[in-house]
Amino acid sequence: MKIAVLSPVAWRTPPRHYGPWEQMASNLTEGLVKAGQKVTLFATADSLTSAKLEAVVPTGYEEDRTQDAKVVECQHISHLMEKAHQFNVIHNHFDFLPLTYSRLIPTPMLTTVHGFSSPRIIPVYQKYNATSHYVSISNSNRSPELEYLATVYNGIRADDFTYTKQPEDYLLFFGRIHPDKGTAEAIQIARQSNRKLLIAGIIQDQTYFDEAVKPFLDEQIVFLGSAGPARRNELLGKAWALLHPISFEEPFGLSVAEAQLCGTPVIAFNRGAMPELIQHERTGYVVSTVGEAVEAVRQIDRINRAHCRQWVLTHFTQEKMVADYLNLYQHILDLR
Repeated sequence: MKIAVLSPVAWRTPPRHYGPWEQMASNLTEGLVKAGQKVTLFATADSLTSAKLEAVVPTGYEEDRTQDAKVVECQHISHLMEKAHQFNVIHNHFDFLPLTYSRLIPTPMLTTVHGFSSPRIIPVYQKYNATSHYVSISNSNRSPELEYLATVYNGIRADDFTYTKQPEDYLLFFGRIHPDKGTAEAIQIARQSNRKLLIAGIIQDQTYFDEAVKPFLDEQIVFLGSAGPARRNELLGKAWALLHPISFEEPFGLSVAEAQLCGTPVIAFNRGAMPELIQHERTGYVVSTVGEAVEAVRQIDRINRAHCRQWVLTHFTQEKMVADYLNLYQHILDLR
């Protein structure tokens, strides 16, 4: 089977620091190659892969702001579409824009819907309901207006994360510094729990950081900036717990699964996919308020860290994701 994986071009694949869609495109590509498939990855030219790499965009437009995002996106997507006849299946991780080519090419396209930036994009997905194929990354992140083949959870490379049996005495916030992610709420939880909090992530909303985070930084609340793969593994593994007090319907939440893979319990607000990712009172706590989160911090020592890791190894691994997608590719080809 010849498979084309279309990754976004906001960041490198895999990303240096941030880029969850690119990370999943990478995890899938490398897993497919390992499974013996012929894979071509369409990504930025500086991407790292064991598959064949096709690229017309030198580097991600978020990493080189001299580029026009729409221009490089059009160049990138059209580059694949002009080669579509070379593949049995195209796996789109690039949101809705590639769908507009799907009736103009002979190759079936599977689109992983990583999230909806706005309800206004749904009409594009609706237009291609009958002629394309959609996968959700959690049961919670589905539009009733769309038809889905399946839910396939994001798969993590287990070897990238080290199990830590004995944690250190700090809480961790790991993610974008943005109101959606709840950095300010994490600070409140740490203050009220009288625990040290380490904050790691890119600043996506500078005003929010300046007003809701920076004034509260001190010896107890420490901002580390962005963290690459090695530092991420260390921070997640040694944390007493990961705080994830989100205020939006998060489609998945990679850091939530990654923390548990390291053995670290997660305390998250009950939004989006959190009840699917966390076994309440077994791998962490799904709560609704800052007060409930503070109480959960006090109960973290009841959680078995080995069980946290086993939960992820059973449900959210690269190998399981690859197997699920290979089954879907074959199903799509059998329909033709």
